[in-house]
Amino acid sequence: MTQTAPPPVQQPVAALAGRPADAPAERSVRTIVSPLALAGRRGKVTYWSVFALVVVLFAFAFLFPVYWMVTGAMKPPEEVVRTPPTLVPEQWQVTGYTDAWDLMRLPTHLWNTVVQATGAWVLQIVFCTAAAYALSKLKPAFGKVILGGILATLMVPVQALVVPKYLTIADMPLIHVNLLNDPLAIWLPAVANAFNLYLLKRFFDQIPRDILEAAEIDGAGKLRTLWSIVLPLSRPVLGVVSIFALVAVWQDFLWPLMVFSDTEKQPISVALVQLSQNVPLTVLIGAMVIASIPMVLMFLVFQRHIIAGISAGSTKG
Repeated sequence: MTQTAPPPVQQPVAALAGRPADAPAERSVRTIVSPLALAGRRGKVTYWSVFALVVVLFAFAFLFPVYWMVTGAMKPPEEVVRTPPTLVPEQWQVTGYTDAWDLMRLPTHLWNTVVQATGAWVLQIVFCTAAAYALSKLKPAFGKVILGGILATLMVPVQALVVPKYLTIADMPLIHVNLLNDPLAIWLPAVANAFNLYLLKRFFDQIPRDILEAAEIDGAGKLRTLWSIVLPLSRPVLGVVSIFALVAVWQDFLWPLMVFSDTEKQPISVALVQLSQNVPLTVLIGAMVIASIPMVLMFLVFQRHIIAGISAGSTKG
């Protein structure tokens, strides 16, 4: 009786590849340039050359207007309007900035803008956070209906709300107070920001319920839970909302122009237009550079909060 030889043992593909059989298979990654092409010297040189070219082009597209504005204030008035223009000032001077600071009364208008932006930011953080917390965690009656009505205001064009807001500010309902030429005319409409409220609510929805229940077991009330648990966890989104609130007031033009007829109380965005008719072009450019410095500094300081706040809502934890 002949004995048949046992079939050869087939080793797992993972063992042949030099990894344990129970190790997870590596997923192939598709890229524009294959790893084989990048392994060679020619592929590396081509890849990094194209990468550097793209970075330089994007940096030039974004930074050249800033350079043109900064150096434009350092040129004589006749050199600014010269054709063809000069890339580098032939005569460097800072009179454009000093005259803008004095002639256009920039300290006064910058301070007005700081007061208006700070008040709008504080009130928006307080009331939008409270409203978002109530809609997200307290679950009030008709909460979904209220949230739907708030979000419906995002569908209305901003220009359609200008006249109703102006009539409301000119004669406040019930109390009949005129808030024109008052910072409250900027602060109160800024509080009703449906986008920031919805952004805060969506972030609060992702806070685990177990954490809030543990705080309730320890005897924390609703306000204590908001102050000690929710707000510390919400620093990224609060940073994003703060930046949105400050930038919105700082760059707004139409609404401050309507509610501030007194030139001494106008913000920088309105003053630049109102006073630009009687000053040289270099002085106007210098004033625009000075007016943009606070927002640039704020972005550089809080840019990590922008990235953290945008990515905070992508995961649930």
